[in-house]
Amino acid sequence: MCNGDDETNVAQLALTTRRPLLYYALIVQLIIAMLLAFGIARRAGGQERQTLLQWSYGTSFGGGPDLYKPLVSDRPDFTESSVTVGRGVAQLEMGYTFTQDEFGGVTTRTHTFPEALLRTGILAEWLELRTEWSGAVERSDFGNVANTEVGSEDLTVGVKIALTPQEAILPETAIILQMSLPTGAAAFTSHEVLPSVDYLYSWEIHDDWSVSASTELGLATDDVTSDIYSQFSQSISLGHEWSKRIHSFCEWYVLAPVSADTNRPENYLDGGFSALISNDAQWDIRAGVGLNSAADNFFAGTGLSIRYW
Repeated sequence: MCNGDDETNVAQLALTTRRPLLYYALIVQLIIAMLLAFGIARRAGGQERQTLLQWSYGTSFGGGPDLYKPLVSDRPDFTESSVTVGRGVAQLEMGYTFTQDEFGGVTTRTHTFPEALLRTGILAEWLELRTEWSGAVERSDFGNVANTEVGSEDLTVGVKIALTPQEAILPETAIILQMSLPTGAAAFTSHEVLPSVDYLYSWEIHDDWSVSASTELGLATDDVTSDIYSQFSQSISLGHEWSKRIHSFCEWYVLAPVSADTNRPENYLDGGFSALISNDAQWDIRAGVGLNSAADNFFAGTGLSIRYW
């Protein structure tokens, strides 16, 4: 007869065995769906689409990337853009962020760099491959005791699919399918493969104003117990174009754990500016604050985005 501990160990072993199979099945299904969608899009109207779908019926395909206009980056705000970079285009986005938090008498300061995101357009205008990696230096101070951790964070890979262009009040939309891989240093890795789905939508309201938002559902690990839980995140960002080269944004976002052991919802408010050096290069700066006790107190950063085509 098995006792409670034996039954728990058997259940955990079964879950551990099934989990890689579920990940592989998800990857295979994703690849099949991409190939099918690519075939459909290439045949539609004998014309290559700029986005995978469109809101209205017909063969007049709008939206998508325009290489003769300034680049559209996924930084510096939390909300990712709803535009892909375009087939045959590579865009490198990188930066640095300083974060400070105080909780339970412990002050934690974190330096994150190079925050590298490589976006590569493949197969179609509406499809891009994404690879993201960064390193970190984290110092924690408690009275006269200090501890410093240095190392790399987990690698994230995925794809972005531009779904629809904006049509009247219907938004421009895209979706990001990605997963983080446990490649980081011991102090920063999750030790798990953590997939997520991020739905992006935006509106050009006026020549100078825009609104963008994102809704994401994924997996994360608890800071204390390291157990996996589901996490919902939501953001909304208001953008303004001050000139052809200067833009700003103001944004709110929340990270909301679902059934986590110790992690609690984190609310943030941030804002920043971006300046075009040329159509293919952009510099940015941003800063933000946490709005509740579970959130980091303060963060600030700067970055650079470069487009190659």
